[in-house]
Amino acid sequence: MADNQQKRYVSPKETLAYGFSNAGQVFGYNLVAGGYLSMFFTKVFGIPAAAVSTMILFLGIWDTINDPIMGAVVDKTRTRYGKLRPYLLFVPLPLSITTILLFSGPLILSDVKSITIKIIYMYISYFIWEFFYTIGDIPFWGMSAAISPNPADRTRCISSARFISGIVGGLSTTILVMLMDLSNNHIIGLSLAQVFCLMAVIAGTFGMALFSLSGIFCKERVVQTVKEPSVIEGFKVLFKNKPLLLIVCGNIIGALSGLAGVFQTYYFAEVININSLMLLIGLPGTLIGWATYLVIPKLKKKFDNRQIVFLNGITRLSVATLVFFIGLGHYSSVKVILPLLIIRNIIFSFFDTINMVIPTEMIGDTIDYMEWKTGERNEGVSFSVLTFISKLTGSISTSVATALLPIIGLSYVTINGEQTAVKGDHTDMLIWTFYSLVPYVLGVLSIIPYFWYNLTGDKLAQIRSDLKERYEDLSQQVSGGEVVE
Repeated sequence: MADNQQKRYVSPKETLAYGFSNAGQVFGYNLVAGGYLSMFFTKVFGIPAAAVSTMILFLGIWDTINDPIMGAVVDKTRTRYGKLRPYLLFVPLPLSITTILLFSGPLILSDVKSITIKIIYMYISYFIWEFFYTIGDIPFWGMSAAISPNPADRTRCISSARFISGIVGGLSTTILVMLMDLSNNHIIGLSLAQVFCLMAVIAGTFGMALFSLSGIFCKERVVQTVKEPSVIEGFKVLFKNKPLLLIVCGNIIGALSGLAGVFQTYYFAEVININSLMLLIGLPGTLIGWATYLVIPKLKKKFDNRQIVFLNGITRLSVATLVFFIGLGHYSSVKVILPLLIIRNIIFSFFDTINMVIPTEMIGDTIDYMEWKTGERNEGVSFSVLTFISKLTGSISTSVATALLPIIGLSYVTINGEQTAVKGDHTDMLIWTFYSLVPYVLGVLSIIPYFWYNLTGDKLAQIRSDLKERYEDLSQQVSGGEVVE
């Protein structure tokens, strides 16, 4: 019997399609990631920080219920196109429209003075955007496990998605911060509200056109059982999958590590006063990050995924502590901060790239584990964990960071029709602290549950060996055993 671990079922063209699809999705998602959503609602839309914080936290908690339910619905789906592709074919259009509507609020309500109406618009537009984003995100990442029975194929697809999205998807924040500086300095005739709306239009057209590629070109090769599990049965799988629960716990414990991304936005906007400087700081690290994709296969030969998680957390804390104390007296000096953060980001980028691949692989391993244990695969519910973890931790960190703004002395007042920052005596120092140190102290706690994670070494190899014959039979059913050269 041929070893399906050596076969390549996914062609380079399909791998690239999966990668560019993620790039399109990320292009739009980056507009709500980190501190951009917080800054958009507070500084651009003029909504009080407390209201923004409450909304983001409320919808983040809703995601902990909504995403697994959506994952169970996906697992229940049975069509001739598969259970994932129908959603990927459907969702780009409504997600395009809702992305544009979300960031058009300040323009649509430009003559409205009522904060209550603005808050209502914020809730409705963000809730609808989040709803359609979930419908697309869960099947997309589920496809990374269903696209092939060969783990090597999955790694290539995940790496392609992360690598290409880092380049193409990352363009949205690159363009955004440049336009923000040009707008703030009155070099272009666009307000910040118009800048965000313009970026949303690009994300809704160009980005969603790319996102549609996964539904058009990618195939599901891991066939599902004929039996359709109920939504409740699909939901219950979360509580049967111990390795998956450990991943969930680790990410929830480390949720506040996301404070770094939120306070980065405020640090460069309100302390350094040059938004686009983060591009210069991030560029060398980005190049290192791209090169890291070539290193991952070699790294995985020396360390298992759990060991990589430990190495990631401890290294980040060590570097962050050193950077914090070196920059403590110079956080407003570009001459000191620029080289310091460049060096930090070079080190971080190596681990950031690994962290973009390893957790997704680990969830794929938990799906194999449940198939080995029960005979059923649950990509929908399992990868809903990946999506709701990302959104929950992002929501918690963004909500907490936004709630901290008035506490650390940062607020906005309207002067001559524009939102202007008002700061206290220690605001800049506190922003530096929450940007450079606090998230990594809290983030290292996330490694604790991984002490009990055991899908590594001989056990994982045994699971894959036991599943080999099932995969071989599966490949015969789906692709006739065809190998992609």
